[in-house]
Amino acid sequence: MLGDRNLHRECLAELQKFLKTETSEFSVVVMPDFFLDRLISLDIDAKTLYNSIGRVAKKKGGSIDGIKQTELRGGNAVNTASALAALGARVTPIICTDKLGLQLIKYYLRSKKADLSHIKVFKEASVTTALELEAESGKVNIMLRDVGALTDFGPDNLNNKDFEAIENADYVCVFNWAGTRRFGTELAKIVFHRTKAKGKGKTYYDTADPTPNREKLPALMQNVLLSKDADILSINENEAVCYAKQLNYEPEEMNKGKFDELVMESARILARHLQARVDLHTTSFSATFTKKGETVIPVFRVSVLRATGAGDAWNAGNILGDACELPDEQRLALANAVAAYYVSDPAGMHPTRKQLIEFCSRLQRKSAE
Repeated sequence: MLGDRNLHRECLAELQKFLKTETSEFSVVVMPDFFLDRLISLDIDAKTLYNSIGRVAKKKGGSIDGIKQTELRGGNAVNTASALAALGARVTPIICTDKLGLQLIKYYLRSKKADLSHIKVFKEASVTTALELEAESGKVNIMLRDVGALTDFGPDNLNNKDFEAIENADYVCVFNWAGTRRFGTELAKIVFHRTKAKGKGKTYYDTADPTPNREKLPALMQNVLLSKDADILSINENEAVCYAKQLNYEPEEMNKGKFDELVMESARILARHLQARVDLHTTSFSATFTKKGETVIPVFRVSVLRATGAGDAWNAGNILGDACELPDEQRLALANAVAAYYVSDPAGMHPTRKQLIEFCSRLQRKSAE
């Protein structure tokens, strides 16, 4: 614990110094998802919720009052765009939604840093109801999704102006592979290849939970993850284990120890086999893996008010750190700080650089106590 505190103090001091420094502006393309999200915060565990629903169902229906609910922007691409714009990056979302979704995006992404001219308007929106429950490990989220038009979104929905934006961006990020049910692999393959063939930027991939589309995982692994066109793969615990299995490494063969150890070994296996740098974010630490080695940084301890969207905030900090060529340790600490600010902010806002400096200062004072 003392080692973590000392490491945090050192990282926080370096982060504040970095955030106060003028840095070059960079541009990011994000695609393809925007969700209309309803977040239902439940200060109970899954068993208690199940019993409560069961009692109401036995009475032929009724209400369960006192449930806190919030409507907010959703989708990995839009959430990451929001966090990047707050941190000063120029963002271009190439995403799909319906007419109502378009108006909501204009409300949520009012930053002058966001170019909203590439949004595709279809008949159906993507909608998520996220249940946040208590568990032994902390807050967990269960997402009930209607992916809507995202199901059929693919390369054919991109026009010449979209590809021009892709070629001119410093980072091209593709998210939510499982939500793009029919053409997710083709979308990532074509967009990343175009970036490498004609563009100038790095490619960044966060597939989100791949299990809803598990039958197409072999094609994803072969055509995208194992290709030379993916520069950075961002994953969480479950994704790390899932993709390691696709390389024919069963968990029992990798490690019979604790889950965190299994996750670390899974990420190491991926780094040995993939061309991409593997960046892992978990509820207790984040890490980066290459063929040359690995770096691990513990998360900052804060009051967690939400779990949904934490990975998107983390991705934004990770991209900023990479764009500014921070050392791995400092880049991971920056990503952890952006995520910590977001999950602990009562309004669920993404921080500006100034707000993040103040946040790091508070964390520094707390770690000294």
